[in-house]
Amino acid sequence: MPEIAPSSPCAAWATALPEAEAVAMQAAAAAYEAAGVATGAAALPMARALRGRAHVEIAVVLADDDEVRGLNADWRGQDKPTNVLSFPAMEPDDVTRQPPEMPVLLGDVVLAFETCVREAGEQGKPLGHHLAHLVVHGTLHLLGYDHETDEDAGVMEPLETHVLAGLGIADPYGESGHE
Repeated sequence: MPEIAPSSPCAAWATALPEAEAVAMQAAAAAYEAAGVATGAAALPMARALRGRAHVEIAVVLADDDEVRGLNADWRGQDKPTNVLSFPAMEPDDVTRQPPEMPVLLGDVVLAFETCVREAGEQGKPLGHHLAHLVVHGTLHLLGYDHETDEDAGVMEPLETHVLAGLGIADPYGESGHE
């Protein structure tokens, strides 16, 4: 299992959801496990490259809208906050070229507090459930999953739903197909 390194530069997370870091850690670990890395059942190149790695790290940053807005502008050219951003640190080929005993920093998952709170309220769900979903979503992106095409979304979204069900959280996509 990976080492999950949570950080909370936005104190509002701890006020609104004291267990936010624990929720994030559990969600990231569950997504990593469901992707098949630990069992060797992985289908995507990054998950396959991580097999047998002794030390994998995922950073989860519980930030605010201002920080995420800046990252979104700098890295995606979109000057607005968004709920979650994922920043893979390595490509699968980079991982496979490293000796197996070297630590692998899979990447960062960064969440925007105000946007997450607003969305949870709009969707009528607990903040902890929404946080878990977005961390699962972001972690799967680090592992190479995407939803740019209907085919890709047809793989990623059911996996998210499966992971969340294991955490006791309802299907975030419901009947609409997209959150």
